[in-house]
Amino acid sequence: MSPGRLPYGPPVGIIDIGSNSVRLVVYEGLCRSPTAMFNEKELCALGRSVAITNRLADESVERAFSALRRFKTLADGMKVGRIHVLATAAARDAENGPEFIREAEKICGAPVELLSGKREAHLSAMGVVSGFFRPNGVVGDLGGGSLELVNVATKRIGPGVTHPLGGIRLQDVSDRSIKKADRIVRDALEDSRELEKLKGRTFYAVGGTWRGIAHLHMVQKHYALHVLHGYTIPAKEALEFCRLVRRVDADTLPAAGVVSADRRPLLAYGALVLEHIIRIGKPKEVVMSGLGVREGLLYELLDDEARREDALLTSARDLGWLRARAPRHGDDLIEWTDRLFRSAEIEETADERRWRHAACHLSDLAWRAHPDYRGEQALDVIAHAAFMGVDHPGRAYMALAIFYRHMGLLDDEASPRIRELASTRILDRARTLGGAMRVAYLVSGAVPGILPRAPLTLKKGALMLKLPAELGDLGSDKLKSRLSKLGKLLGRTTNIAIV
Repeated sequence: MSPGRLPYGPPVGIIDIGSNSVRLVVYEGLCRSPTAMFNEKELCALGRSVAITNRLADESVERAFSALRRFKTLADGMKVGRIHVLATAAARDAENGPEFIREAEKICGAPVELLSGKREAHLSAMGVVSGFFRPNGVVGDLGGGSLELVNVATKRIGPGVTHPLGGIRLQDVSDRSIKKADRIVRDALEDSRELEKLKGRTFYAVGGTWRGIAHLHMVQKHYALHVLHGYTIPAKEALEFCRLVRRVDADTLPAAGVVSADRRPLLAYGALVLEHIIRIGKPKEVVMSGLGVREGLLYELLDDEARREDALLTSARDLGWLRARAPRHGDDLIEWTDRLFRSAEIEETADERRWRHAACHLSDLAWRAHPDYRGEQALDVIAHAAFMGVDHPGRAYMALAIFYRHMGLLDDEASPRIRELASTRILDRARTLGGAMRVAYLVSGAVPGILPRAPLTLKKGALMLKLPAELGDLGSDKLKSRLSKLGKLLGRTTNIAIV
């Protein structure tokens, strides 16, 4: 195994045979925060004309088989330990679907799980549960052949429903008329029980077409962070943008090139479905999920203990294990900052505490970079890493905290675009954590076992750093200066005590 890989066993592969695309994703291993080693799709449009002819078209079938043969060869070359093959609406609805499944099983050398609508909805919801911290709302998974809706509340998942409202299917049954498709969608969703549960909550959007719409919105707004997972659009703004997307020719949209030419014709239908979901369900926001059925299946395969792990902390710990000088130092830093924040009565939400703990695991990942660029490199890696369980303000918090840890507490060189994602409160917490880390690393030198012997706490109104006698020589002017700057952030005097 490459040293750049985590010891989670052999890679796990999933082939997803959808109504629009056939995709192979190979994950590093079965774990709480799986990372994709390989991800490729072939747009086969298996669902094209199924609603009209009730059959998978020969051309689409041959294209799918060709993709499956290539994907099987790739998976074998990557020594995938186990491959899971899933099929959704197109194969489920077509009369020649069973024949297609049998041939697909021969090609893949593995059984194909033909997902029912409810099973597909459940796995999509599991993907959202695995990828968000305490999700609360309704998950919608829009594919080429169907739309699945399911209620989620933390880890509780409702039964879910499926509607024949996929983009390809809508194109076919409406004769490519948006007006006719509008009536079809309205009639299908008007009395949706799942959407009755959405008011004032979050709608989690899953699926390539909705990701394409979000990507367009992101580019149009010149958004600071090109990470789709967790991208949040207020419901009113999402509604207005959907109306724009379905009204104009997709090729004329600003930055239309960020969406593949094959998918662009489906954008209007995806926008139409999302528009009706917002109009009927009245959510407070639309949040994009980069995780769906495939990640839901991986989450389902975990044991109960692994499922209970915090996805963000797991992925941050893993990255620290791969990149830090001494990964166990991150655990020391968590306990050291816990004590500081508690004694100094620095208020934290549950999310802010998680972000701080994750940042501690990530605090040393840029140590191999040139000193002048460690802050910049750490900020870029953390802001754009494939983390789960964190929103974009949380990414900004972690990235900026580590930037400040390397570059000092001034904002002159910190990315103004990343700072746009952070509230005044988050910026203050990030500076405080960065300032604390600047003290901690001068004391410990990134060596585990030292910080527990040198606590920093609030005592009689002053920040007191206690150094045992054998570490007394660490009390340099540089350490005093860093401690003083942290004290100014907190409005406290500072002192170093040799005990």
